Amino acid sequence: MDAGQGLSTSEVQSIRESLAAGRKPRVVFTASAGQIAGQVGQVIELTDPEVSDEFVVVRFGRDELPFSPADLAVAPKGVTRRVVEPKPEPEPPAVAAPEFVLDTPRVPAQRQEEPKVEQTEKPPARRAVKAVKPKGPAGLTVTLAYADGEWTVAAQQGSKALAKPYVVKPAEALKMVALVDVPGVQEAVEQILGTERAEAEQQAEKLRAELAEIEARLAELREAR
Repeated sequence: MDAGQGLSTSEVQSIRESLAAGRKPRVVFTASAGQIAGQVGQVIELTDPEVSDEFVVVRFGRDELPFSPADLAVAPKGVTRRVVEPKPEPEPPAVAAPEFVLDTPRVPAQRQEEPKVEQTEKPPARRAVKAVKPKGPAGLTVTLAYADGEWTVAAQQGSKALAKPYVVKPAEALKMVALVDVPGVQEAVEQILGTERAEAEQQAEKLRAELAEIEARLAELREAR
């Protein structure tokens, strides 16, 4: 196989027609391709020759590279891909270099002195002092009570009695309850006062009737003189 001649114009045109028909013609690299001379590849594309002289794109192995027509030749039928391995260049004989041994006395490593750490006495830890809240005055309790038809008021601070229970008038008791805006308390006081008022009116009517009898008896005794 003569791989020294490049592709002619008619061969390039034939390759162009084969690509148009869906075929990928095989080519062989010429000596101008360098180390890959003699290897076989497939033309996969023709680019614009006016842009670059290397317009023939060839796939060989895993590579796809452009080449000029001078780097390629039409592969004869029956030619398979042949990889030409470059011959290894003989390595120059190793020249024994003179060996120099530097014998130096070993110097014992200087013992590094450990830095002295000066121990300082730590100040005594301060004990946490709990803030003592000033003791406030004892609570004051004022009690308004009703029992046995009487209203009483008492005052006590803590465990000390400031005022023993003393009797107050119903009207004063009603004023004290009015200061406390608690639902139901004022209604309860008014109910108690209403009951007391009804009982007092009944007792007054009874006393008036008894007084009328006494006055009539007194008038009779005066006429009997």
